[in-house]
Amino acid sequence: MACSNTSMLVWMHRLSLGKDGERLDVSMNDQHCDVAIVGAGIVGLAVALQLIRKNPGLKLILLEKESEVAAHQTGHNSGVLHSGLYYKPGSLKARLCVEGRAALVQFCQEHGIPYEICGKIVVATEEGEIPRLKELLRRGSANGVSGLRELNPEQIREIEPHAAGLCGVHVSTTGITDFKMVSVKYAELIKRDGGVVLTGAAVLGIRREAGGVVLETTCGVVHAGFVVNCAGLHSDRIAAMAGAGLGLRIVPFRGEYYELVPNKHHLIRGLVYPVADPRFPFLGVHFTRRIHGGVEAGPNAVLSFKREGYSRTAFDFSDTLSTALFSGFWKMAAHNWKSGMGEMYRSWSKQAFTRALQKLLPSLTEQDIQPAGSGVRAQALDRNGNLLDDFSFVHQDRILHVCNVPSPAATASLVIGREIASTLDGIAGFKTVQIAVSERICTVASR
Repeated sequence: MACSNTSMLVWMHRLSLGKDGERLDVSMNDQHCDVAIVGAGIVGLAVALQLIRKNPGLKLILLEKESEVAAHQTGHNSGVLHSGLYYKPGSLKARLCVEGRAALVQFCQEHGIPYEICGKIVVATEEGEIPRLKELLRRGSANGVSGLRELNPEQIREIEPHAAGLCGVHVSTTGITDFKMVSVKYAELIKRDGGVVLTGAAVLGIRREAGGVVLETTCGVVHAGFVVNCAGLHSDRIAAMAGAGLGLRIVPFRGEYYELVPNKHHLIRGLVYPVADPRFPFLGVHFTRRIHGGVEAGPNAVLSFKREGYSRTAFDFSDTLSTALFSGFWKMAAHNWKSGMGEMYRSWSKQAFTRALQKLLPSLTEQDIQPAGSGVRAQALDRNGNLLDDFSFVHQDRILHVCNVPSPAATASLVIGREIASTLDGIAGFKTVQIAVSERICTVASR
């Protein structure tokens, strides 16, 4: 469902505030629900789906500022079904990724969404990378990833004839799918089960009321018993509207891709990755076969000057100022400026980008790749300059803030949704909502 006359609704919102900011009694389109979710990316959709499944009769509204679901991080995803190789054992990422991949594969099978378990190899191209590759193998084994196998140079070429490396790891359970199609199906199931997906509904303000939360949106006012903030690139701003002091800032990093020209698609059979630098939550430029055809090469990781900026020249003053005024950004930059400058140089130089890819695929030339798409990652950064690596959820009264859900969030979306739904069971504010839902169902049944 999309709301109309957005500009008029924004004007009415402004009109409803007096000259000193006090609220006047000029509300329009007031809607009431048990739970409101802000953000209809794949995580917000999965949370909504799992909440409705777990709590039949729940009145749920999902608010999305864009005209469609999965418009940003999800819609610009490369489509990899991650296996759980990289993540620190015991972390939420490790626990939820392995189970989440299996759950999503089953979901794709049940709903006719294309997917393929094509496997991937992670290749060490320098002696110094071999200990890190061994650590990845240890982590994968500890996380319960099946189908792991060490590779020598000959075995690398058996799987990927054009790739090269000193040694590698084969991860047979890695796959590819279309996360936009997954998200659209989530939305369809939410609506089938009684939920409302409201597009064109940007949140303008948040305030408390007795027994709940009021969300001022471009589609009117929404009164909710509980709110889940899944706003991705804007999750810190939604938290700030709610008065939450998270001590975090979303810093956007753009990932830019090239793609193999059509007559070079044969150079890659599946997925080929380098050994990631453990200092950063990024995996390095790699090759990914796409579920609808073609092979992507990338991404890099460049600081973006706009949270939804998909080109090199994209700029937003407010977004840039938000990054620049956060002390944690400068602490992070002081330690990693050399890497950052290297990523920026590679962003503007096709030759430098090609050289990075040639470590994995020596026969590649500049003529073999052409510019493709890009995505922007919502990376949470704390005041000490640390890039948050694991998933992070913060409870604030009647609001749960989903603060950091980077890759493999799409892969793990169904179990992230289930995890959040289970987390809410232990929160007093949500228990009040559940009681109200039960009483409402009983009242209807007794009529």
